Amino acid sequence: MLRVLTPALLALATALPAVAQDVSADVAAKAAATRAQIAQMFGAEPAFVGQIADSALPGLWEQTMAVEFSDDTALDAKTKALISLAVSAQIPCQYCIWMDTNSARSAGATDQEIGEAVAIAGLTRNWSTVFNGLQVDFDQFKAQLAGN
Repeated sequence: MLRVLTPALLALATALPAVAQDVSADVAAKAAATRAQIAQMFGAEPAFVGQIADSALPGLWEQTMAVEFSDDTALDAKTKALISLAVSAQIPCQYCIWMDTNSARSAGATDQEIGEAVAIAGLTRNWSTVFNGLQVDFDQFKAQLAGN
C-alpha cells in the first residue's frame, strides 16, 4: 500500500508550492481590494488595517459591512451603535468605546441614550455577578421568573 501511495504523495508534495503561490496571490489580491474599500470609506487606510493578516481581512470587512454598516438590517444604525457601545464598555475595549460613542452620536443618539445603554450594560454585568457568584440554580430561576 505504501508503495502505491508514495508516488502520489511525491506528486502532491511537488505540486503544493505552486498551489500555495496561487492561493497566496489570490489572498493578497483580495486583501488589497479590501484595503482599497476601507480607504475609500474612511478617506485613508487606518494603520491598524495593515496589521491584520491578509487571509483574515476580507472576511472581517465583509461581516462588518453586512451587519454593522448596512442599512438593510433589522436594527437601525443608532441601536447597533448603542448595543456595541454597551458591549464595548463591558469587554472593555477603549478603541471600540471611542468609535461606538462617535457612531452613536452620528446616528442621533443623545447623551442620555448613551448613558442608559452603558448603565444597562453595567446592570447586566452586576446581576450576572450576583447570579453566578451565588450559584443560583438556573432551572429554579427560570421556573420562578417565567410568569407561568
